[in-house]
Amino acid sequence: MWWLACASAADIHGMTVSTPTYGWEWGSPLMGGTLDVLAGLGVNWVATHPYGGIERDGSVPVREPPDPQNPPAWLVGPVRDAHARGQKVMIVPHLAHWGSGFSWRGDIHFDDPAARARFFSQYQEWVVGLARAVPDADAFVVGSELDGTVAHEAEWRTVIAAVRAVYKGPITYAANWDRAEEVPFWDAVDVIGIQAYYPLVSGVEAPDDAALAAGWTRTMARVHALSERTGKHVVFTELGYDTGDQAPREPWASGTGSQGSELQQRCLRAALYALDREPAVIGAFLWKWFPGELGHGDFRMSDPALRAVIAEAWRR
Repeated sequence: MWWLACASAADIHGMTVSTPTYGWEWGSPLMGGTLDVLAGLGVNWVATHPYGGIERDGSVPVREPPDPQNPPAWLVGPVRDAHARGQKVMIVPHLAHWGSGFSWRGDIHFDDPAARARFFSQYQEWVVGLARAVPDADAFVVGSELDGTVAHEAEWRTVIAAVRAVYKGPITYAANWDRAEEVPFWDAVDVIGIQAYYPLVSGVEAPDDAALAAGWTRTMARVHALSERTGKHVVFTELGYDTGDQAPREPWASGTGSQGSELQQRCLRAALYALDREPAVIGAFLWKWFPGELGHGDFRMSDPALRAVIAEAWRR
């Protein structure tokens, strides 16, 4: 089982390596240097997130459908490069909702049965193609934050079974933090995945470390209960904080301050401390890092102050 392989010192200390484009940087020389830097911080897993499109009629257009016989470098390169360094890789398909009319991935839904059928058919074809093209990846996420579709249990079980038919590694689904208890097919995957943007405080102007710790105590009680109910361990498929005063209240939101702010550091430190003490959670993937540490975007874990927090927790 996945969690048995991740016990003790082998816990998942993960980082999502994102890109500002469709992903060509994952297959470039930038990736190797990034993996070296991450290894120095104690990161032993990385995640990449290939993009597919989404349209209102349920279509899932794909820029470069993966060819298992000749897979693109941006897809297989990170697996090869990470394995050469003793790191592992999780593949997390993302639907790019921009311009679709959906406000975010959790808003994707289809009231029209024909559109819904089209979505599940084309989505399954895409993710099965990805899974077939990267058989050496160490974990695969069948879906991310697709809250508006998870009630269609039969369709998701069909997707999961189709991925399992071509991919023999561990599988999870990445549920948004506020919907994880509602996913009806946790029994069909190997571990529970949660996008862990849990609010830690409410109505507190300047939360101190004790308030952040108390927020994580409440959160971990909720996560532990889900683990107990399902008999599954949990991995936080995303975890991060941006700048600004909203970080402990709305961790999913982009901030307006400078990267590496004092509050951002304290939020991240509290999260990593809580992770180290909850046996139901086998690790987390921090959001996010760009190949070559490209200096733009939000939620950047590459800031020197945040690197220090990560190394303090994970470089053992």
